[in-house]
Amino acid sequence: MAEAGDENLYAAARDIARALGKDPSAAGDILQILSGYGATGNTSSNSRASTASRGDANLNRSLNSLERQISSYIVEDRPIWSDPVDSRSFLDAVDDLLAMAGDLRSMAGDKSVATCLSRADELIQQVMFRLQEEFGYVMDRASETFDSDDEFSGEEDNDIGYDQVIVARPVTDYKIVIEPLQSSVIGDLNAIAVRMVAGGFGKECSRVYSSRRREFLEESLSRLHLRGLSMEEVQDSPWQDLEDEIDRWIKAVTMVFRVFFPSERLLCDRVFSDLPVSSVTDLSFMEVCRGTTTQLLNFADAIALGSRLPERLFKVMDLYEALEDLIPKMETLFSNKYCSPLKHEAVAIQKRLGEAVRGIFMELENLIRRDPPKTAFPGGGIHPITRYVMNYLRAACKSRQSLEQILDHTGNDAGSETRPLSVQLIWVLELLESNLEGKKRTYRDPPLCFLFMMNNGKYILDKATDNELGSILGEDWIVKHAAKLRQYHSNFLRSSWNQVVALLRTESPYSKLIENLKLFKARFDEVCLMQSQWVVTDEQLREELRSSIAGIVSPAYSSFVGRLKASPEINGRRGEPFIPYTVEDLELRIKGLFKER
Repeated sequence: MAEAGDENLYAAARDIARALGKDPSAAGDILQILSGYGATGNTSSNSRASTASRGDANLNRSLNSLERQISSYIVEDRPIWSDPVDSRSFLDAVDDLLAMAGDLRSMAGDKSVATCLSRADELIQQVMFRLQEEFGYVMDRASETFDSDDEFSGEEDNDIGYDQVIVARPVTDYKIVIEPLQSSVIGDLNAIAVRMVAGGFGKECSRVYSSRRREFLEESLSRLHLRGLSMEEVQDSPWQDLEDEIDRWIKAVTMVFRVFFPSERLLCDRVFSDLPVSSVTDLSFMEVCRGTTTQLLNFADAIALGSRLPERLFKVMDLYEALEDLIPKMETLFSNKYCSPLKHEAVAIQKRLGEAVRGIFMELENLIRRDPPKTAFPGGGIHPITRYVMNYLRAACKSRQSLEQILDHTGNDAGSETRPLSVQLIWVLELLESNLEGKKRTYRDPPLCFLFMMNNGKYILDKATDNELGSILGEDWIVKHAAKLRQYHSNFLRSSWNQVVALLRTESPYSKLIENLKLFKARFDEVCLMQSQWVVTDEQLREELRSSIAGIVSPAYSSFVGRLKASPEINGRRGEPFIPYTVEDLELRIKGLFKER
């Protein structure tokens, strides 16, 4: 009963301190006053010593009582938090122990107080180790019955048990927040966290929390079917496999930064609420996110540092744009000092992806330069390099905004070459035209050279008309290229059909007219036979060429036949001279020129 009275006396001293507006640490002084209350007014040294002795004894008895109470829980084999009553009583005892330690520190200087403080600190350390175990137990109990088929529905389910972990299923709007722990669990974790931080074990609490939440994230990430490739594995994987992995990566990184991490931040804030400092919360959140963030960013970095083959442009752009969309979210999530290195790394990797895009364009230029003339392309049709480059540029321009950002506003480091997007595209097209000029020389027949340039020029112009590519190239480029196309058309007619028609433009004697008619027929037949095998893929161009040829040949032939029939030398002869074709016959033959492919 004496010990209980002393404990009550100590508790009363703390209550009086609070009531007087003083710090509870003043309880020690008040206890000494209460212990000596009722003594005589004699202020002799013997009286003061007696009062101090009684105060020390009361402190020892209170500490002994707390030690017995707390030790009974610490030595238990079963978890304290398996019984709500035990956990509440244990926390009350821990609160009293921490308060007593604070009081003892305020009474520093006395040897007996120092002894009590040393004992209290040792007991606090034992308590913290047990709280650390209990914190892990509460988190483990919340996940040990986890069903791998459980999915988050986005709606509250009152039937969810205390020990269920909810994992997100695939979503598309990314406007949900996962609540993986019940409020009661969060309340227990918060209660433990507050005591551990007060006892100087904030980092240890953070470590336990982070390790358990990382496991949750790893499990959730595995459901998104990422292979978790290392940098070396990425470099060694076939590009087709990596294309599929990039698609999965984009879905995963979007889910992580728009659903998982915001949910983890909210959970962190709730578990570590009511703490005097936010560093434990921020540190815990960083430790939870760091591994997943690093894994995701390492994959993007490996792609950025990989091959610069032109075929990789579009998936590299997908990665760049995915990070571009998510970096503002990272700015919010990773705003504290612990997380900011993760944000800076994401920005740096996005920049390296931009550098990869510039490198890919350089490799595209090299690919065009290295494509050799070899043998003449059959029929003068559209060369594969033309189709490849134009379709490539059109597809690339669907990401115009990102390309402009990369090519116009990055690459300003010393020694790097930067071209705005429009300049870059015009330069690529100039290289393409130069390459085609080289290929043109492989044709022995000059008209076929011009037909080849016309076919490819028309394809280039069509691919750059009424779309994003043409908008970037600008109206001036379109007008100049159309003028080149007309020139090719004119050169084709001049080098081919003008020479045929020249045989009909003669005022020679009748005998010469008859000879030229024979020459015209032979030449016309020869050219028709040859050009009927030439290729003009574009229907509009095909009709324009036939119309232009007919426009030259038909009037000249009609005029020639008229002159031949009106020749004075024909008078007195029997019948008319042999005319091999009518104008309609010629036009029918001309309509058979050029095949589609």
